[in-house]
Amino acid sequence: MVDVEQVRRAALGLPGTTERPSYGTPGFRVKDRLFARVLDDAASLALYCADESEKQALIAHDPRVFFTTPHYDGYAMVLARLAELDEAALLDVLTESWRLRAPATLVADFDAG
Repeated sequence: MVDVEQVRRAALGLPGTTERPSYGTPGFRVKDRLFARVLDDAASLALYCADESEKQALIAHDPRVFFTTPHYDGYAMVLARLAELDEAALLDVLTESWRLRAPATLVADFDAG
């Protein structure tokens, strides 16, 4: 189980990331493009995925962790329950969302280490 502070530390550890509120909750951006935000319940995280089919695949693969709500229907964003993530899984989902929103040059630099 992870909490909002762990989300913050993990997100801000990714290159080019800043924190700015999004709908009144912590939002994390890379080069001013939102890639993750904590929901109002402080128990869920909204993340980008490649497309609607990836979103549905994540939910089907692990509905304990991933879910959606009608608000996110039609968007390539999936929700994750913080209580079901450990730190390694949190970093994985944040990094994947970050990769989708970061400029290609920043991703290439990150991959080059």
